[in-house]
Amino acid sequence: MPERTGLWLVGARGSVATTAISGLLAMRSGLTGPDGCVTERLDVAPGVLPGWDELVVGGHDLVDTPLEKKAEQLTAGGLLPAGLLPAIRDGLRAVEADLRPVPSGRTQAETAARLADDLREFRTRHGLSAVVVINVSSTEPPTADAPEHHDLDALVAAMDEPGREVLPGSSLAALAAVSAGCPFVDFTPSTGIRLPALTEFARRQGLPYAGSDGKTGETLLRSVLAPMFAARALKVRSWSGTNLLGGGDGATLADPVKAAGKLESKARGLAALLGDDVVAPLHIDHVPDLGEQKTAWDHVSFEGFLGARMTLQFTWTGYDSALAAPLVLDLARLTAAAYRAGETGPLGQLAFFFKDPVGTGEHRFAEQARALAEWASSLGRQK
Repeated sequence: MPERTGLWLVGARGSVATTAISGLLAMRSGLTGPDGCVTERLDVAPGVLPGWDELVVGGHDLVDTPLEKKAEQLTAGGLLPAGLLPAIRDGLRAVEADLRPVPSGRTQAETAARLADDLREFRTRHGLSAVVVINVSSTEPPTADAPEHHDLDALVAAMDEPGREVLPGSSLAALAAVSAGCPFVDFTPSTGIRLPALTEFARRQGLPYAGSDGKTGETLLRSVLAPMFAARALKVRSWSGTNLLGGGDGATLADPVKAAGKLESKARGLAALLGDDVVAPLHIDHVPDLGEQKTAWDHVSFEGFLGARMTLQFTWTGYDSALAAPLVLDLARLTAAAYRAGETGPLGQLAFFFKDPVGTGEHRFAEQARALAEWASSLGRQK
């Protein structure tokens, strides 16, 4: 009997999660193909990756909008195809039964314990061999450094203090995942597991983790185009960008404090590819009229032979959730395979999926794709 794998989504009723769940149900029913799912193109030994039928979905969310209602909203917004909802309605209701509200406790330690208990109960009730926790919740503001973030014992003690909020929500989710023995993936630019105390905890528990900030649109193009300029010895003088977002993501990032983490994530990748001396202003604007769509416009000023000044401009318009959702499913499969193969620590081989990858400084897309393919093909030989 095939091993079943849990996919626990933090932010399970959001646009990305609902799109991923809807797509998974559609693929199982033969209503759509795995377009956008990178794992379908990798050379992986049979049985190494969980099949689409072997993924069991659950999750946490602060909001209580049913998945079915959210899917209706996404259909009205043009993200989900018309006619899909009736075919997956029963499946959405089945997943809904495994969604839980984010618990609260007298202390952050109690909250983390309750989050971990939900994960353990989910794993036991469904007889799962592994549960991969993926954060697809709203972006948080950057986290101010604190001494407790660097020492696990100090962090545990601070979390036991009533009224003390030493961790942001994404890091509480990461702590709960590691406590429950679950690999953790952060698809957002939020802090998540990227605190020394939490990465040390993951190391002690022998767990893999990955992140951060899914690479779906503008940054995907940048990671392809920037190495082209470097390879052709063309000097990039400036790279300006503007993002226009609707939907929930746009509303969240309309707050400059919350947008700061996203902007920092994007900037680090471009700086790594071109150097810190390139002027690279980037703006994010909320345009409610766009709904679930996102438009990114980039203006690149570069210099060639004899100082000739030239420019490149491009516009990217798409549904960010439709680009993100298959990657979330890919990450669940690959992280589960890494866990079963006994891998621990940051999965730098998954940099292909992220703007700001942990475990590696490689941002060039072609090199990331090569590293992913080589690693994935080795997974079956590690057992």
